[in-house]
Amino acid sequence: MSVDVVKLTRDLVAVDTIGHAESDALAVVAPLLEKAGFAVDIGEHEPGRGTLVAEWHTGLEQPPLCLSGHVDTVPLGAAPWQHDPFRAEPDGDRLHGRGTSDMKGGVAAIVAAAAKIAALRPSRAGLRLVLTAAEEPGSAGARHAVRRLSGRPSGPLVITEPTGNAVLHGHKGALWLTASASGVTAHGSMPHLGDNAVYTLARAVNRLETHDFGVPPHPAMGRPTLNVGTFHGGLNTNSVPDSAEATIDVRTVAGQDHGGVLTGLAGRVGDTVHLEPLIDLPAVWTDPGDAWAASVAEIAREITGAKDTEPRAATYFTDASVLTPAFGHVPTVICGPGEAEQAHVTDEWVSLRKLADSVAILERVCVDWCGT
Repeated sequence: MSVDVVKLTRDLVAVDTIGHAESDALAVVAPLLEKAGFAVDIGEHEPGRGTLVAEWHTGLEQPPLCLSGHVDTVPLGAAPWQHDPFRAEPDGDRLHGRGTSDMKGGVAAIVAAAAKIAALRPSRAGLRLVLTAAEEPGSAGARHAVRRLSGRPSGPLVITEPTGNAVLHGHKGALWLTASASGVTAHGSMPHLGDNAVYTLARAVNRLETHDFGVPPHPAMGRPTLNVGTFHGGLNTNSVPDSAEATIDVRTVAGQDHGGVLTGLAGRVGDTVHLEPLIDLPAVWTDPGDAWAASVAEIAREITGAKDTEPRAATYFTDASVLTPAFGHVPTVICGPGEAEQAHVTDEWVSLRKLADSVAILERVCVDWCGT
């Protein structure tokens, strides 16, 4: 069965999944997969927010290869778009639209490759597709899929997040925190009668700017990072604020324990500030020397003509933070047609050539694992 990856990308982009309605996007791909011979199940973790699990010959001697991507997208932003964000009309080698790179193009490539492979007879292993909702705010759809797949074995994992079809061997972890401080309110003309929570939190946050995580740089991920993203306090100008809150974005590297990171940060801000996790997603890393990962990297280089052999990792997180450990820390790579620099930007685009190359890469990876 043949699926036109460009048409499917456009059809997916036409469905507005900005923080909702992923089930509507999955309704576009489910009939294609069913027609190809996949057993398809869509489960919602909340109304309208579905995650699709599709399986094909998963009972063979090897566990199935898993291909995964998400169909939710982020808001358009305040800047005007020069291209309709939901039409994805071809413009030379580019399709412009929200989600073309991040990552409906990658999802379309998965479906196109899987539909073609399903026409063949596997000798060793089948395929499993996990197409998720709510990845952007913290992988809720992937967690829902893991509960549904509990106890079923899985082979290696390919996440088609935007990499320009380069193979990445992992990504940083994300530990997002709220930092809150309390005080005592008083009239703004008599601040000595109150306890200003903004001052308390500001002093603590300033100490984080020079925080040392105490770990050496990772060879591909570099050093962990910390960014204070928001800061809010008080209700009105002429009162001493009795509460203040900041949010903190920590990106960890492979080998860091998030519990230890949280303990270290708590010690840094002191007892007057409370830290609470918002998102807790560990880093993912597969040894570039792993035989399967190395074979995927070689396939991608052959198809794209890329020469770079240096192991690389993404700074962003993916659903692999949930899927990889749940599947038994299977070998995992990230390789998709989008461009990381196009994620979340105005007039986001994906290359038509790289969409075709992505399908070719995934087909080869499937053939090698499944033994078709």
